[in-house]
Amino acid sequence: MPSPLGVPLAKPTDPDPRAILRGGLPDRYLTPDDIAEIFEVPKETVYQWRKKRIGPPGFRVGKHVRYDPADVHAYVIRQKDASTDAA
Repeated sequence: MPSPLGVPLAKPTDPDPRAILRGGLPDRYLTPDDIAEIFEVPKETVYQWRKKRIGPPGFRVGKHVRYDPADVHAYVIRQKDASTDAA
């Protein structure tokens, strides 16, 4: 079933979050573990990004941090644009 943007939604059972983002937005919120795996950084780095407000924006659900895949995608686009502008 395609998303409203016309991109097919990835299955939540896909083993690699990076592949999910390449193939379309996942149909669930991402965890700090997912973010660490997507960007190939330690989970502590993800927490430091959040503390310093320099990484993808996250939000709390009770005591748990979650990330909206659309916000993560927008963050990646901004980072790519910033790299292109600096070059």
